Amino acid sequence: MSPRLLRLHDSLEKILRIKPKEHLGELTLEVKAAEYKDIAQKLRDHPDLRFEQLTDLCGVDYSTYGDRPAGSESRGVSFAAVLHLLSFTHNWRLRLRCFCPDDAFPVLSSVVEIWPGVNWYEREAFDLFGIVFDGHPDLRRILTDYGFIGHPFRKDFPISGHVEMRYDPEQKRVIYQPVTIEPREVTPRVVREAHYGEDK
Repeated sequence: MSPRLLRLHDSLEKILRIKPKEHLGELTLEVKAAEYKDIAQKLRDHPDLRFEQLTDLCGVDYSTYGDRPAGSESRGVSFAAVLHLLSFTHNWRLRLRCFCPDDAFPVLSSVVEIWPGVNWYEREAFDLFGIVFDGHPDLRRILTDYGFIGHPFRKDFPISGHVEMRYDPEQKRVIYQPVTIEPREVTPRVVREAHYGEDK
């Protein structure tokens, strides 16, 4: 670990009493949903941390892969919000990850009051993953139709979707109808010469 990263690691552990994880020269701080907003506030305001800029927030569905908290598989915990933070003051970066406590209705507090630029990122995570951000001033779809049903980045969402849209010349308008494409799994065909990879 570099001296700068070690300094950030020690500061986080001392101030927040949470030990961050180091992987590939980056730190990830994993927090509980109940502490998420308070920790975010401290990350921005504490003079030894000063993460003034949120560069990104994205939703993640860990239902089929990834490093979820221990025992979370049995509790149905697979949705998380992952934030990337930047401190101009100290010139360091941090990844903040928070799992939603319940997949049936994934809810986290909104951090719009702390970093106003997160507004559209939270809307995107809501639209694509169904994560509800409590306290968001305008939580509505941003990429899909307002009438769209479901959340397309969830692992249980069908690849071809549920409905398709087309123009109907008789009704002279756009209509929705059930998907007519037959679902199939595409497997790439591997063609190799005989005795491929064998020593000659």
